[in-house]
Amino acid sequence: MPINDYELSKNFEEVLRLSKVDKNQTVAILSSHYSNERTIKAAMNAVLSLGAKVFVLELPAFNHPMAMGNDMTAYCGDTSLTGNIAAQRALETADLIIDTMMLLHSPEQEKILKTGTRILLAVEPPEVLARMLPTIEDKVRVKNAESILKTAKQMHVTSDAGTDFYAPLGQYPAVTEYGFADEPGRWDHWPSGFLFTWPNENQAEGILTIDVGDILLPFKMYVRDKITLEINKGMITNIHGGFEAEYLRDYMSYFNDPEVYGISHIGWGLQPRAQWTAMGLHDKNDGMCMDARAFDGNFLFSTGPNTEVGGSRKTPCHMDIPLRNCTIKLDDKIMVNKGKTIK
Repeated sequence: MPINDYELSKNFEEVLRLSKVDKNQTVAILSSHYSNERTIKAAMNAVLSLGAKVFVLELPAFNHPMAMGNDMTAYCGDTSLTGNIAAQRALETADLIIDTMMLLHSPEQEKILKTGTRILLAVEPPEVLARMLPTIEDKVRVKNAESILKTAKQMHVTSDAGTDFYAPLGQYPAVTEYGFADEPGRWDHWPSGFLFTWPNENQAEGILTIDVGDILLPFKMYVRDKITLEINKGMITNIHGGFEAEYLRDYMSYFNDPEVYGISHIGWGLQPRAQWTAMGLHDKNDGMCMDARAFDGNFLFSTGPNTEVGGSRKTPCHMDIPLRNCTIKLDDKIMVNKGKTIK
């Protein structure tokens, strides 16, 4: 149900407090014409209520000729900030950026973070922001899982549907998302609640089965026919199934780039307030569908770029695919058992 502007502003205040914004800091609100005006207004009011300085930087929309659809994750790498050094420098002066435009997977975002500026992405509808308002408990839950993931040497994922996927770990760091940016140089996303890492380069192997009811993003599509992906040396080498497998093959081949088939980040959802069913209640242009990425107990794997952690795959095609009912094992420790997180 719709949230009123007062409540949305109070929610922003809470998230900014968790992000350690105070009267000595400056917050930049990054926007474009497609940004949610209520989100911008609520963010502005919240910053002012906390006594901090604030400014809005609006950039023109950017559409790459190869991009299909309006989803902000459907084409990665280039943004309105690309090549705009003056705007980048302005953002680097802020202590925190509230990103309502979407800088994710861009080199400019990584450069800004290296200056110590924090970034909080907020592009979901206001009602979704409210339902998944982050808490300290969310951070504790995700950080506890991170303590195990960051020392694990391997991940093994299985399911009754046919998934049998093995990934050696250790080359890349573990990354957490818990909904607020409380440390220098931290990027986070409100709403969220999951963690992930990347397989060692060219070493992931096995089968990933996308079963009926699993989700393909950025298509925002519930799968109706099983899709089987064969993984060899970290790359998808075959895609089997019916119409939806054909759709996926055709979409990925459109980019004419072999790196789109690389397995990117792998991890699992830890947000009990995120719902597998929520995507069906929203228009496809409503945000990114973070419910699908964060719902408790999913196995989320992705394809394409890995430059944000120092990898070499800079490719515009990025798929996020959350699977249900999987068992996720780190070394000999079960973290998720048939879609249920181990408490």
